[in-house]
Amino acid sequence: MARTSESGTRIPRTRQGSPPSLLLTLLGDYWWGQEAPLPSAALVDLLADFGVSDVAARAALSRMVKHGLLASTREGRRTFYAMTPRAQSIMRTGAERIVAFGAHADDDWDGRWSLVAFSVPETNRSAREALRTRLRWLGFAPLYDALWVSPHPRHDQAVAELRDLGVTRATAFVATSPELSATTLAPQSAWDLDGLADLYRTFVETWQPTHAALGKGAISPVDALVKRTALMDAWRAFPGLDPDLPRRLLPDDWPRDLARLLFLDTYEQLGAPASVRVRQVIGGYAPELTDRVVQFSVLADPPGPRPTVALRPAATAGR
Repeated sequence: MARTSESGTRIPRTRQGSPPSLLLTLLGDYWWGQEAPLPSAALVDLLADFGVSDVAARAALSRMVKHGLLASTREGRRTFYAMTPRAQSIMRTGAERIVAFGAHADDDWDGRWSLVAFSVPETNRSAREALRTRLRWLGFAPLYDALWVSPHPRHDQAVAELRDLGVTRATAFVATSPELSATTLAPQSAWDLDGLADLYRTFVETWQPTHAALGKGAISPVDALVKRTALMDAWRAFPGLDPDLPRRLLPDDWPRDLARLLFLDTYEQLGAPASVRVRQVIGGYAPELTDRVVQFSVLADPPGPRPTVALRPAATAGR
């Protein structure tokens, strides 16, 4: 199944940590904006650092070609893969969302909620599940089974999803909520904020040791590559879980700020040693491409690729 970005791009759904998901993350982190094709053997070797077999890696490459994310070419007996314009667009959209997520306090929120009500027959279960998935991606949650709510003005996008799925019995509107007593169901109760807070605290507990190890210089290039990719994979799950509610609707001890700061700093510090590993692998198959390896930065203004430092020839040895 696919999801839709805010720009309208249909994005093939990839399971977190799967070979296609790893490939997208790696290409976005170290091959941003590049049109030059990479040797398939280099991509297979990079995935091997994550425990992905050659067979699974090549199957992932074929799947990405099928979805229009990669274009393959042959040169003799060698196969090369390049990112398509569609893949570049998806990566830009994803990067913008990752960087912007949680960065704003929404202090100017006007108190208006977007609501979508719909009726889909139980017999059309596939449409029901697809609609729920797409609404959650847009930041909606079910206040009741067929009444979904979001604090953001995304009702037009929700209507577009309803139309795309052929759901005709539906309506969308904007409303405000009165001050409610503690025993009344407020709109923000559509989200499990306690469970979400626990996820943020678990994220902090999981990644603090890596951040501490960076300060001691105790992470190798291979380990940095694996950890940086896992970190991005873990963090980018939050925009689909967290509706980014306005501050005044959140508990005072909301842990997202601490988690976000930890993500940003750890991801940046892992970038240099991780890019060393990418250059090592690519240099083993196409030395002329090593200077094109970049280090995507979430702290650059605007966020984007930074050039990497050239390696000494001896550093291009294998894993």
